[in-house]
Amino acid sequence: MSFAKEPPHQHGTVSRSAVVLVNLGTPDAPTRGAVRRYLKQFLSDPRVVEIPRAVWWFILHGIILPFRSGASAKKYATIWTRDGSPLRVHTSNQAMLLHEALNERGHGDVIVAMAMRYGSPSLPDVLARLKEDGCDRIAIVPAYPQYSGTTTGSIWDAVFAHYKKIRNVPELRLVKNYHDHDGYIEALRQNILAHWDTHGRGEKLIMSFHGVPKRTLLLGDPYHCECHKTARLLAARLKLKPEDYLVTFQSRFGKAEWLQPYTAPTVAQLARDGVRRVDVICPGFTSDCLETLEEIAMEVRHDFLSNGGKEFQYIPCLNEGPHWIAALAEIAEQHMIGWPTMMTPTQRAQRQLDADKGRESALAKGAPQ
Repeated sequence: MSFAKEPPHQHGTVSRSAVVLVNLGTPDAPTRGAVRRYLKQFLSDPRVVEIPRAVWWFILHGIILPFRSGASAKKYATIWTRDGSPLRVHTSNQAMLLHEALNERGHGDVIVAMAMRYGSPSLPDVLARLKEDGCDRIAIVPAYPQYSGTTTGSIWDAVFAHYKKIRNVPELRLVKNYHDHDGYIEALRQNILAHWDTHGRGEKLIMSFHGVPKRTLLLGDPYHCECHKTARLLAARLKLKPEDYLVTFQSRFGKAEWLQPYTAPTVAQLARDGVRRVDVICPGFTSDCLETLEEIAMEVRHDFLSNGGKEFQYIPCLNEGPHWIAALAEIAEQHMIGWPTMMTPTQRAQRQLDADKGRESALAKGAPQ
């Protein structure tokens, strides 16, 4: 087996720590071609679709990619911003703000990077760049609060596959979940209260989580239980009664049974039952994306209003909210315990010495400064 070439080793350098915030991914553009490339990578992951590969290959290449790519591209176009995909923009901003928050907590030497499981910037590319930057300790923080083999498990697959080809593997910390983390729950509470302060409160709060096939629950995936625990903790923090809120699951794909109740038909039925206003939040998404901005804020809104509902309020994701950034910093910090992320005076002096030597070398070679 051959390994990737290691960067040149420099004796006496101080190794660094890094945090990688990993989200699902997004197409590079709201076009048929870009969406097709993204869907091909996403739906080729055996963690995402557990169907025999030969059968699934014909379904994917013969039906889904030819016919769904164009329709999905039109949906992406409805939410695309001047800066690009909302998911990429929010995740990039979160990484930047996380770096600032860790710096304020004293972890000024920690590098924070953003990566995508599918699409760009790809997780392998980001891990390779961190190695070039001298990072020998890396904490992987998925943007998914609740663990599922279809999401977080797939990130681990990509991490392990990458390092299988690396000779000098860094020390790794893998954040499995934070569905019941106090800071995360509090950030959700503050987000909802801020929305209610501005827009008033509806008759029902719908907590809509991304769906997965029911089969995964029966085979031992903890996602369903973790979603309900998040909902229970959030409802308790908001002092909600059981009749004040519902937990639903969205984004069903294919004909198999998925986790229920499904969001769209549940909301439509509430409208038919006489509920005039609902508020919908997606606690499992930390960044707004196609599934929240188009599926919920547009499609499910239409289902509610067309069935007799009068007012539909979508509560945005945590995005760049200060309470969420503080929680994210706390989560990262807790998983870096024991790492020398707070530089000693000797380490700072060594880092400065290395930087000075680098500048001197560049000057000697005539490189621009």
